[in-house]
Amino acid sequence: MKAAVRTRYGPPEAVRIVEVPSPVPGDGEVLVRVHATTVNRTDCGFRAAHPWIVRFFAGLSKPKVTVLGCEFAGVVESLGAGVTAFEPGDRVFGFSEDRFGAHAQYLTMPADGAIATMPADMSFVEAAPSTEGSHYALSFIRKVRARSGQRVLVNGATGAIGSAAVQILKDLGATVTAVCATEHVELVRGLGPDRIIDYRAEDFTKDEQRYDVVADVVGKSSFGRCKRLLVPKGVYLSSDLGPLSQNPLLALVTPLFGGRKVLFPIPKPHGRREMVYLKQLIEAGSFTPLIDRRYPLEEIVDAYRYVETGQKVGNVVIEVP
Repeated sequence: MKAAVRTRYGPPEAVRIVEVPSPVPGDGEVLVRVHATTVNRTDCGFRAAHPWIVRFFAGLSKPKVTVLGCEFAGVVESLGAGVTAFEPGDRVFGFSEDRFGAHAQYLTMPADGAIATMPADMSFVEAAPSTEGSHYALSFIRKVRARSGQRVLVNGATGAIGSAAVQILKDLGATVTAVCATEHVELVRGLGPDRIIDYRAEDFTKDEQRYDVVADVVGKSSFGRCKRLLVPKGVYLSSDLGPLSQNPLLALVTPLFGGRKVLFPIPKPHGRREMVYLKQLIEAGSFTPLIDRRYPLEEIVDAYRYVETGQKVGNVVIEVP
């Protein structure tokens, strides 16, 4: 099968398309013929080993996993022993966060893992980017126990995480303020926030409104700058380590004082329950992943280069031949 392989840490050019043996499903696994996948920030981080701490999970001197890609949509090709939840020919989507392997024509997944049949009438290109951003968004939302009536500001509303967070928060009944650039205001308006701040026109950290939660899902601000936006027991959370890697430390220290605090959520593994929940949101029209660009697998290096510009809006999809 064709796969995007890297055997060392490095820039996008470290990835090349080669022929490798197709995987074989083991007991309790399904073999999926991949039709679409994505390139996201997780893939970029593990490809380049940036930040350096990635090496503790991925391999100190060289990567343990040579084929990246954690989001996928495709068709069940065959079943391992004992699998009853799926049949060959089922159209499925899923999130292979610890195994990767989706940047290839085939991958295996545990049948009881983060895989489910696709929402009705959804294409592979639409289904593939619906899991990674929403996974992190759900982790944040559950960490702060977001609920109806809460006021939440989402900085980075055009990213995969931010666009998912805005939609899921609205489905939960929260009052959402979304922060984005001028050129994306109308796009973000379609996600359904109650209010939009154009950061090119005004500094969102000087907003007069106060929030229960400030979610900086692009990691471009800090607790120090956003603290004034929070109610007395409000929460700041970020998807990034922050300036001088301060966020994990602040997450340990700030709760001790009983006031405004930092949370640095470590996502729990995505499982069947989360996949079913996402499927229900999609079928109800409450969540639609944003898609920026599409590349064929043969041009995945160009996709990596584009994602690393930091300019993508939503998701970058890879179509697998």
